[in-house]
Amino acid sequence: MSDQSRTVLDRLDAVRASGRMPFSVEFMPPRDEAGEARLWRAVRTFERMDPAFVSMTYGAGGSTRDRTVRVTGEIAATTTLLPVAHLTAVNHSISELRGLMGAYADQDVRNVLVLRGDPPGDPLGDWVRHPEGVEHANELVELVRELGEFQVGVASFPEGHHRSPDRDTDVRYFVQKLRAGADYSITQMFFDVDDYLRLRDAVVAADPEQGAKPLIPGIMPITSLKSVVRMAELSNAKIPDAMRDELRAAAGDGPEEDRAAVRAAGIDIATRMAERLIAEGAPALHFCTLNFAKATSEVLDNLSMLPTSV
Repeated sequence: MSDQSRTVLDRLDAVRASGRMPFSVEFMPPRDEAGEARLWRAVRTFERMDPAFVSMTYGAGGSTRDRTVRVTGEIAATTTLLPVAHLTAVNHSISELRGLMGAYADQDVRNVLVLRGDPPGDPLGDWVRHPEGVEHANELVELVRELGEFQVGVASFPEGHHRSPDRDTDVRYFVQKLRAGADYSITQMFFDVDDYLRLRDAVVAADPEQGAKPLIPGIMPITSLKSVVRMAELSNAKIPDAMRDELRAAAGDGPEEDRAAVRAAGIDIATRMAERLIAEGAPALHFCTLNFAKATSEVLDNLSMLPTSV
């Protein structure tokens, strides 16, 4: 049902032309039938909110490959949403990568987010190149560009990728991905807007042409202190002290955190981050949903970004 001739950049332009701030959402591949049912509930809920696009992540090491490809194709075929497929290099030969892109093309999915990917089991562990694969994400961008009319996004890291020795080096690697043919980027989730602004300004300074490409900030509304601390550890993201203190105060001193209070604080934090990002000229907002719609919808409502029909 979605118009697959449209691209991410087309959709961002169209939403802005309508007078709205664009937003997008990220889904995770379900691991079983119950998870798939929950995903589809979120898909149908977000469909009514008219996001610019939705992205479907890819299990570490390709662990959810077949289900990811199938569900992404079903979103393209049965909804009005524009899906963006994730493609990772980890544990994949070039032949397998070509086959995956062919599978997406067969389902008329033409928007792809290209990532080198995390090692399975330990996202912060050593990254090992497949003997018949690619080493860096810019090579994967070039490969996808060779395979057909795909619009390509890449990942970006406001705090710097944990494998880069410093931020300047990370900016150089990021610019290489853009020069290889990426049209836009989506950041890893972050909790300090200043980190996003520093990255944006550094890319513009390094290469004004590439710096003009959309750098879409990734936001995750916090609903659990324990969960967000664990996710930050796995992604090597930092939670600013003031934010951590705010969440701890909401959690309370009991043996179990006050989930309702933490959730309310997390929604408020995400709203404040989004407000500043919008004021600073971010091209769109990208929400990590964990396949639930309510928290993101509350942030969007706070920002007056929901369609009037929702």
